Amino acid sequence: MRSLQKSAQPGLVEKAYSAIRDQILRAQLRLGAVLSRRKVAESLGMSILPVSEALRRLETEGLIESKPQVGTRVRVPTEIDIRERFIIREALEVQSARLVAERATFQQRRELQRMAQDLDALYNRRAASDPDPEFVYVVHSYHLQLHMRIAEYSGCGALMALIDQNNLLVLNWMFDLVSDQPPLPPHFHRDLLAVVTGRSADAAEAAMRQHVQYGLEETVAAIGRLDIAPEGRWRMAKTVNQGEVTADVAE
Repeated sequence: MRSLQKSAQPGLVEKAYSAIRDQILRAQLRLGAVLSRRKVAESLGMSILPVSEALRRLETEGLIESKPQVGTRVRVPTEIDIRERFIIREALEVQSARLVAERATFQQRRELQRMAQDLDALYNRRAASDPDPEFVYVVHSYHLQLHMRIAEYSGCGALMALIDQNNLLVLNWMFDLVSDQPPLPPHFHRDLLAVVTGRSADAAEAAMRQHVQYGLEETVAAIGRLDIAPEGRWRMAKTVNQGEVTADVAE
């Protein structure tokens, strides 16, 4: 009994957490992919305990879901989930934009403008070709960095922590991976940051609100088209090797 109450080594938990999370964000573990704790542990060369703790952390962050007598899988959001996440993200990021317009230094404004131009270049390159998954991962990573930098330069640490803790941008990243959205306008982020780094807090708020809402309906529609087993009928099917992590798929 005593051994069951022990906590896993933090380093192993972090390794398992990072491996699973990374493959979700690389779309190697798709929405609805069923995870076997035993098989994940075997693939990572560790015991079930750190894997279980990592999965609990991922569940708290909204990336996976578990049901008694059913199993564990990459979370499949409902339409309500998506719309509520967009509402929360909008509320927090709109406030970040207002504060950046009011508080950011000249150097911070210039950095945000440069990052926006670089991000547009990445998105335009993605739209012009059939990029490999690694490049898509780079694009989304940089997108996350830009929005977190906006939060940082708001000058409100608590606001930045809320955006990070709620995993809003990461979940938006997941939604985008399954959305069949048209290419973004060529200067989508440059135009946004031109307003956010201006001196009008009201204009920054309006621009960020419009930015966050972009693609919402396409995301809802894309999630609705996914062919995923209904809740309560997950079961382990054939095994699919996904790099470091072994997942099962739901039939």
